[in-house]
Amino acid sequence: MEEITEKEQSEAIIVGSEEMEFNISHILEKIKRFTQLVSELLESGKSMFKELSNDFEERLIMIHKEQMEKWQEEIKELRLMDASNEEATALLSNARFYFRIPFLNLER
Repeated sequence: MEEITEKEQSEAIIVGSEEMEFNISHILEKIKRFTQLVSELLESGKSMFKELSNDFEERLIMIHKEQMEKWQEEIKELRLMDASNEEATALLSNARFYFRIPFLNLER
């Protein structure tokens, strides 16, 4: 049977410890890289959502503005039509009045 001396055990622990430290260091490096990646993705995502939010807000404001202009144009057209109808009504009323005068004279 082989006897393991204290020195050999100590060297085995040191070798094991160095290997363990290397593995732990490797895992810590993975953690650091992954954390950095997540941080970059979060910043990128926030930036992307901010741009989308701004685009959405601008588009919604533009849609509102276009609809308001459309309705204002409809109101303008209705007012013009109403004014035209009032003018036509006045002309017809005057025409009826003028046409009645000769008929009234004929009846006498």
